[in-house]
Amino acid sequence: MSFPDVRPRRLRRSPAMRRLVEETRLAPAELILPLFLKEGLTEPREISSLPGVMQHSRDSLRKAAHEAVAAGVGGLMLFGVPTSEHKDATGSAGLEPDGILNVGIRDLISEVGDSTVVMGDLCLDEFTDHGHCGVLASDGSVDNDATLEIYAEMAVAQADAGVHMVGPSGMMDGQIGVIRRALDKAGYQDVSVLAYSAKYAGAFYGPFREAVESTLQGDRRQYQQDPPNLREALREVDLDVAEGADIVMVKPALPYLDVIAAIRERVTVPVAAYQVSGEYAMVEAAARNGWIDRERVMIESLTSIKRAGAQVTLTYWATEVAQMLRNRY
Repeated sequence: MSFPDVRPRRLRRSPAMRRLVEETRLAPAELILPLFLKEGLTEPREISSLPGVMQHSRDSLRKAAHEAVAAGVGGLMLFGVPTSEHKDATGSAGLEPDGILNVGIRDLISEVGDSTVVMGDLCLDEFTDHGHCGVLASDGSVDNDATLEIYAEMAVAQADAGVHMVGPSGMMDGQIGVIRRALDKAGYQDVSVLAYSAKYAGAFYGPFREAVESTLQGDRRQYQQDPPNLREALREVDLDVAEGADIVMVKPALPYLDVIAAIRERVTVPVAAYQVSGEYAMVEAAARNGWIDRERVMIESLTSIKRAGAQVTLTYWATEVAQMLRNRY
């Protein structure tokens, strides 16, 4: 009688054995929670296409921050959502010390201080009346270099508010170098830069645009990356690292696991990934229909992102998953 000489199944025979040999293990400290602060709200408002995710008031933002920190979440990425009257062609509300984003950064710093990493989204799309990530030229295209001047001011404004890390997400050429020099010149050498180095102009952002009340007409394909391209992502990462990026990020995550893996092999700085709104919404919708096991899919999807090479992941499940992980191990 013949029989297998090698039996890998021995290491799968019980939950305890599987835990012992688990190759990729999630940790709360590597998760970042995106948060939306809406100007003028007195209580949180659920985002219809992101069930369980809120547009926060200042009070509920503080509460969510404390809950995340208690769960061990490693960072908070704040997005400001101004009222329509505070949107204009240049996104000037993003620079104002009393603008909603900078107010929110100060609130988070005062509440949780250095017990987590407070991050600010550095982009103009939430603040412009046209919804693009930069200022527009006379022909309607985004003016790269004019936008960089505003990004530099915005970085310093966030640093003035106390932010630990800025997240430039506009995909403007040269943005990391300009922001790094502006921060250094203003005396903020210790403020870190999380570069959205490979941000793809894909179809997974719809719910996010509801969350930030985007007024975008058209699309962002002239400045965000084309989904079929991988080598272009590597070039973008090389440029960002050379310009001073402390962390590089791929966005979205699950459709671009190959990009994450390729970048992880290329760089020595930490690699991050953003599990975007469309990824979250698909899982929540399928779970509500009873088609999938929600908690297993949450963990499996985040594990796949880490297995591909992401050391840090932005996810709307950050607090919930962090609490699950603390009970799991």
